[in-house]
Amino acid sequence: RVRIPLPVSNILWEHCIRLANRTLVEGYANVKKCSNEGRALMQLDFQQFLMKLEKLTDIRPIPDKEFVETYIKAYYLAENDMERWIKEHREYSTKQLTNLVNVCLGSHINKKARQKLLAAIDDIDRPKR
Repeated sequence: RVRIPLPVSNILWEHCIRLANRTLVEGYANVKKCSNEGRALMQLDFQQFLMKLEKLTDIRPIPDKEFVETYIKAYYLAENDMERWIKEHREYSTKQLTNLVNVCLGSHINKKARQKLLAAIDDIDRPKR
């Protein structure tokens, strides 16, 4: 057995948690269809994940916790709020933002609003090219 010093252990935990949270958002961004109940289940699953993490490690705050929670909650935003949210949250990839808009289509965003939101995402992405 090799003892890992606490500061090193904390750094390893932090990186693992950050990677897990980023992977969760990427997984949520791969969803093709999702109901309100499905998003609620995502929130419940994430809360369970956080509870287990808090028992495993003393790292507080949990790295990238808000990154995941914010993405899940964005599903519930109305069209105008979502457009503002897209412009304010550049930490998400174009793919993640695009899928969020596409999943909302039909539930509370119509096709015209979808086109407007996708154009806003494209405008944000354009300077990167």
